[in-house]
Amino acid sequence: MPPAPAFHAPQQYLRSPEGLAKAVVVLLAVVAAADLLAVAAGLNTRRVIAAGLENDFATYDEAEATLADNLYGAAGGLQSLAILATAVVFIIWFRRVRLNAEVFDPSMQPMRPGWAVGAWFIPIANLVLPRRIAGGVWTASAQTNTDGSWRTVPATVMNLWWGCWIVSLVGSQYATRRYRAAEQPQEILDAADLVTATDAFDIVAAVLAILFVRKLTRMQGERAALGIYPLGIPRVPGRADWGRAH
Repeated sequence: MPPAPAFHAPQQYLRSPEGLAKAVVVLLAVVAAADLLAVAAGLNTRRVIAAGLENDFATYDEAEATLADNLYGAAGGLQSLAILATAVVFIIWFRRVRLNAEVFDPSMQPMRPGWAVGAWFIPIANLVLPRRIAGGVWTASAQTNTDGSWRTVPATVMNLWWGCWIVSLVGSQYATRRYRAAEQPQEILDAADLVTATDAFDIVAAVLAILFVRKLTRMQGERAALGIYPLGIPRVPGRADWGRAH
């Protein structure tokens, strides 16, 4: 008898992003809470500085100003920690849904799976490439018509999330530089207003990110339930492993 052919395990299989999505949603909620605290601390700092400007700092309370500055710094530190933790888990989730999209329909993916991680770390390009990757994942995950035709799912929430995130990122960097460079009371006051505005806008970006993560995760669950990868092509046994714990 001829020798049996070598067994090759499927190189592409599905893994559920649901657990990671829940973690991302929780962390994004923490980011929004940290932003809210930063807004409150910023308004308090503005109140102290404005009160001093009104009477030319004749009755300026140094202890109150120091406390306001310390609270502002603590809020900023909490923001940084929350954003860092969220970024790590979000990128892991993003890679997971990108790998699933490779199973759903690789022809819809504009870049190789590794870019789901690497694209975030390239200066300037990280303002464009992750959105391009997300678009391919979204399109492949939305294809849930069993006859092989395409289902169009409006990408409004994805576009709003990305736009708000870019504005928040660029605005935050600019506002932070202004605040660090400010020396005169009025300059500090103006910079604090700008930082507070970007913190408030970041809350909107975090909420939209939650909606995006939940929507895309739900779409992938619906797509995986079809058991055909890609649509119109017979399923390869053992290829799907949606319930596998990782």
